[in-house]
Amino acid sequence: MKQNPQDKKIQKNLQPGEFSLKGFLGKDKRTFSEIIKQDRAILGKLSIDEKTIAERMQKFTEQAFVSFDGAVIIDEIYEVRYDTYRGKLLCPFMHKGVYRKGLISLTNLKKELTIKWTPLNIHMIAEHCFFEGKGSDHRLEPEKLVEALF
Repeated sequence: MKQNPQDKKIQKNLQPGEFSLKGFLGKDKRTFSEIIKQDRAILGKLSIDEKTIAERMQKFTEQAFVSFDGAVIIDEIYEVRYDTYRGKLLCPFMHKGVYRKGLISLTNLKKELTIKWTPLNIHMIAEHCFFEGKGSDHRLEPEKLVEALF
């Protein structure tokens, strides 16, 4: 499918450069629309939507952020840590707002599974169903993310 001018701008924003040193697509050759379409299909098979996932990620992020001193254990199942970095990020989909630089690490202790995300990941999942491209530093595979979070 041919991209309209706005889609071309978003595709450019997702490349390494102004919005992110390494970009959001990794080695993925698909357009962001194709990535989203395939990830939505996976979510359909898992019977879950992106908003539910993002809400759960946000809950863990907030609990870890207020702990201030390392990891926090939640519900005796999840160990969560928030590492803050200086600066802010913009949404490459051109939404208004800025997002803290940070890295949230969650380990599901029962499943011995660890995942990591950024505050921007939460926004991109909730608002765009965008889990990033294959090979991206912050790509979140929907199956693994759901397994760890729930």
